[in-house]
Amino acid sequence: MQQAIDFFEECEALDAVVGSLDEQAAATHTQFMNWTIEDIIGHLHMFNHAAQLALQDRQNFNAFFDPIASYLNQGKSLLDVQKVWLRDTNWPELLDLWQTCYTTLAKSYSNADPKHRLAWAGRDMSVRSSVTARQMETWAHGQAVFDVLGKTRVDQDRIKNIVHLGVNTYGWTFSNRKMEVPDPAPFISLIAPSGAVWEWNEPQDDNVVSGSAVGFCQVVTQTRNVKDTDIKTIGDNAEKWMAIAQCFAGKPVDGPGEGERYCQE
Repeated sequence: MQQAIDFFEECEALDAVVGSLDEQAAATHTQFMNWTIEDIIGHLHMFNHAAQLALQDRQNFNAFFDPIASYLNQGKSLLDVQKVWLRDTNWPELLDLWQTCYTTLAKSYSNADPKHRLAWAGRDMSVRSSVTARQMETWAHGQAVFDVLGKTRVDQDRIKNIVHLGVNTYGWTFSNRKMEVPDPAPFISLIAPSGAVWEWNEPQDDNVVSGSAVGFCQVVTQTRNVKDTDIKTIGDNAEKWMAIAQCFAGKPVDGPGEGERYCQE
């Protein structure tokens, strides 16, 4: 399954940036909710571990996730839960755990039936959807790491998986906010990192989202305000969507304001 390879390569790209950091550098606070780089890697590791358990069976996943859900229902944050789970794990240990887990998880995904349904927080999802979500989260949280380290990420065409997820969550973005879904969905024309042109939906002159695939991914994962990207919109439907786009599960979240997320060069 190509998505398993793409997930692994996304993790490796982030590993190439964080793998040489010492504990002091890992404690650097990012622009994402003031989380440290270490917090971000811990978050990715916790949910990679959860995905590995989900691939094993529903009972293993539930045994892991039920206490997390209980903590969250008590008003704890994901970061609070994560720190309890990791306890006294130091940065070098966490880095090794994350590297080992994502390598094992990628192999497990590659050996699984892409259509098999997996337990997850909220609704079940297919293996293919699961691995795409793991790539998306690695890419999105990785953006904060690249930003705070003053590095510009060189993206690859594997981000097409993230674009596709963003396109597919058009309707959900609105319904999740209890808003009427504007019809029709915009025509989407994006330039891939390789220079290829990627298109979705029926061509329309008055309802369009265009620009780079990287910019689109930044908007739908809420790592950039649309005004801080090269994304252009034509028509109300396209403009409304890009203002609130959210390709990840959970309660509605407002993305960063204009100028709030940027690369600290």
